[in-house]
Amino acid sequence: MSTSKHFITVSNLEVEVVRKPIKNLHLAVYPPNGRIRVAVPNQLDDDNVRLAIITRMRWIKRHQSKFIDQPRQSAREFVSGESHYFMGRRYLLEVNERYGRHEVVMKNNTKLILYVNPGTTRKNRELALYEWYRDHLKKQLPELITKWEQVIGVKVNDWSVKRMRTRWGTCNIKDKRVWINLEIAKKPIECLEYILVHEMIHLLERLHNDKFKAYMDKFYPKWEMQKKILNSTPLAHEEWGY
Repeated sequence: MSTSKHFITVSNLEVEVVRKPIKNLHLAVYPPNGRIRVAVPNQLDDDNVRLAIITRMRWIKRHQSKFIDQPRQSAREFVSGESHYFMGRRYLLEVNERYGRHEVVMKNNTKLILYVNPGTTRKNRELALYEWYRDHLKKQLPELITKWEQVIGVKVNDWSVKRMRTRWGTCNIKDKRVWINLEIAKKPIECLEYILVHEMIHLLERLHNDKFKAYMDKFYPKWEMQKKILNSTPLAHEEWGY
């Protein structure tokens, strides 16, 4: 698929315009600062793109405000005494050095003990903790996918967990493949389920339209409540770049 991109200014807002061989315009606002990106059909000129942005300005402003207002953690150094989150709970990190395999152990539902080799760098301490997060998600997802395949009536051919900076999840409709953001391991289990259901319903409806919302209401009636919870929990500190 050939694409081209450039930037335009609409009401003092910078908008990234990506032209693709698609039929409809797709507008998105991304964290952490509300970056605006719009994918448009190749034949749509900038004047019409500006008009489309202007008609959606209230929606854009609302979403930008959400990102600005959402609490965000400071940069983590992965040292003893820091706060880290797992499944919606706050834990104190305790780093112990020893020779052998890196390991994370939960203690008394209050601490995460990170065992690393002496002299392990900050980056590798981070990797060790995130691999622990990844392992937990990989253990939880198969059962949840099987459950919701039966409820929704779709089939997921493949799934994966990876760190993503702009989405909690994504779905390749053609290949029936679902990706879940590794960061969701820090959120309550209900948030994981909400994101999974959301992506699986894209196998029934590609767009976030009224039909999509009707499916969400039918299969997961509490989705709006879980969305609010997800959007109110602290975001990880990231060096957000595009």
